[in-house]
Amino acid sequence: MTRREKVLAALAHRSGPVPVDFGSTSVTGMHVSSVAALRDHYGLEKRLVKVHEPYQMLGWIEDDLLDAVGIDTTAPMPADTLFGFAPRDWKEWRTPWGQDVLVPGKFHTKKEGDDVVIYPKGDTEVPPSGRMPSNGYFFDSIIRQVPWDEENLDPADNTEEFTPISDEALSGLKSGVTCAKATGRAIVVGIGGTGFGDIALVPAPSLRYPKGIRDVTEWYVSVATRRDYVKAIFDRQLEVALANLQKAHGVLGDSFDVLYVCGTDFGTQTSQFCSAATFRELWLPYYRAINDWVHRNTAWKTFKHSCGAIVPFLPSLIEAGFDIINPVQCSATGMEAQGLKERFGDQIVFWGGGVDTQRVLPFGTKEEVRRQVLERCEIFAKGGGFVFDTIHNVQALTPVENLVTMFDAVREFNGAR
Repeated sequence: MTRREKVLAALAHRSGPVPVDFGSTSVTGMHVSSVAALRDHYGLEKRLVKVHEPYQMLGWIEDDLLDAVGIDTTAPMPADTLFGFAPRDWKEWRTPWGQDVLVPGKFHTKKEGDDVVIYPKGDTEVPPSGRMPSNGYFFDSIIRQVPWDEENLDPADNTEEFTPISDEALSGLKSGVTCAKATGRAIVVGIGGTGFGDIALVPAPSLRYPKGIRDVTEWYVSVATRRDYVKAIFDRQLEVALANLQKAHGVLGDSFDVLYVCGTDFGTQTSQFCSAATFRELWLPYYRAINDWVHRNTAWKTFKHSCGAIVPFLPSLIEAGFDIINPVQCSATGMEAQGLKERFGDQIVFWGGGVDTQRVLPFGTKEEVRRQVLERCEIFAKGGGFVFDTIHNVQALTPVENLVTMFDAVREFNGAR
């Protein structure tokens, strides 16, 4: 069974070896420090790691490392970063924690006190849109909310970043997919523009001068008090997204396997950001429209990310047509692995949940990591429908011995079957 066949079997809910994903999306990746540590551990060629998504300081996982740890997925390099510049024209940069890395050519930063700030589209003539605290390992968005007139709010202001996909971007995507296909792995692609209400995008870190509702708190207020405004934003976004999907399919066809649709979070550690009724009113129609188009016109499987305690939303996400849910935060209230598998395991693929990245992986012993990985694989792999990944991205300075133990445990589980 090839690597791609392993993933496709899991997506079809067929029993077989558990496939592994790391690095195919911005929510299934690794901090650049962890990527470098793994490269050193496996004795791979000495090279600086590329930071392909500076917002979270994610490191690009090259093919030699994918091979070394046994990863079954891959993805083309994204066309843009969250700060609005392309990951290309690489240059060296030393991080605040002392690691030398490669960053995109338009990755321009300045010091503000002990902090590092970064600029939208690499334009240092405008206010910065991201801040890395002196003791931090990634950037936080800087809220740049301008005053607004409640009576004259324009939904177009909140959709400025959602634009038609360019021919250049599609050409780059096609080239990336062609290269990825040669690896024999399952391919995951994000077209962009389908993250309805994604709170990471609300502050618009890619825009020089964002307008509209760009304060995170005010956005959540808007979900409750300005629903017509939110719906108008989503209407425009859906129009652009469907056109982009159609254009992308015309160029790419079914040359990739999984479409990363959305990273909008609906869960906290113990509850949800809105009610299930609000979800059904504001989000369900748009998600259903995206999934209906994809399943009617392509062979792609659709991937939805949401952290937190989202059990009340899972029936609606399944009804919306999502094939995959990630990151499967089993530590959140109501998200116990066994219960999730029993209730929803035949209706949706669990992509993640393999090991906890808040406590066990960064702070546990190797035996604790091994035990949790084997337990989660035993639960989630029954009858297929499981792709192994951590619960969200591997965080900075995670002990490399725990990462190696994690990968070894998956191989141990597959070898014992």
